[in-house]
Amino acid sequence: MLKTNLNHRFNIVGFFVFASLFFLSCQEQVKESSKELVPIWADEFDYNGFPDSTKWGYDVGDGCPNLCGWGNNEKQYYTSERKENVRVENGKLIIQAHKEDFETRVYTSTKLISKNKGDWKYGRIEISAKLPSGVGTWPAIWMLPTDWEYGGWPKSGEIDIMEHVGYNPDSVFGTVHTYAFNHMEGTQKGGALPILDAEKEFHLYAIEWTEDKIDFFIDDQMYFTFENERKTFSEYPFDKRFYLILNLAVGGNWGGREGIDDSIFPQQMEIDYVRVYDINQMNNLKNKKLSSL
Repeated sequence: MLKTNLNHRFNIVGFFVFASLFFLSCQEQVKESSKELVPIWADEFDYNGFPDSTKWGYDVGDGCPNLCGWGNNEKQYYTSERKENVRVENGKLIIQAHKEDFETRVYTSTKLISKNKGDWKYGRIEISAKLPSGVGTWPAIWMLPTDWEYGGWPKSGEIDIMEHVGYNPDSVFGTVHTYAFNHMEGTQKGGALPILDAEKEFHLYAIEWTEDKIDFFIDDQMYFTFENERKTFSEYPFDKRFYLILNLAVGGNWGGREGIDDSIFPQQMEIDYVRVYDINQMNNLKNKKLSSL
């Protein structure tokens, strides 16, 4: 009886060891997939000056009069093609926030948008970034609908690939907002990972977005999935074109929840690259690799 139990235990342990090794092997194969594909859209920031105007535009101002504080009570004024706030140098995109009187605000920063220059329905979107530090900073890498076909926010949806708030430096968040699930109702859907050096090192923030779901990743570790329940657009409006946004906000309802430490400025978010891949090509390559294991 003891020998039988031991054999049974060894079989169970062996199964789990095999399953773990197979999972790790699959994960490594998946990680290699994007390396073998050519992006359908990318900015490697391998130039100097302002961001490439064929790929990026700007949201400018403080959001007033229609959306003062950009809907979140943010304190910055977004500028365009102002080297103090945005530039490409040494192979990196720099978005920098300053404490300074400018127009209607006492902080400045930049909000880059790819609208009508980079718009996608489904895909893998990945961004290598190093985040700012200090209480009051609120960097974000996110997406909004190009055409707002289901109506104004939040009906047409929002995808937050990466958000970080300076008063909570060790956590990075990924979130979706829809008519059914949004922060105004406290029903938003999302996840988070502890990233202890997000302000010191570059990490890869990504989503893989299909008609069925949106998977969220940090350094190729999936930490949240938002499933399409196949009800109405109120739950899943993510079957339309979206564009990418890179910005560094100051203060706001979330970023400024514990105030703003003026002694920290200037602060900056650095982007090493942005790459967008065709999701069908990526899935085909993944399946081919997995079938060969």
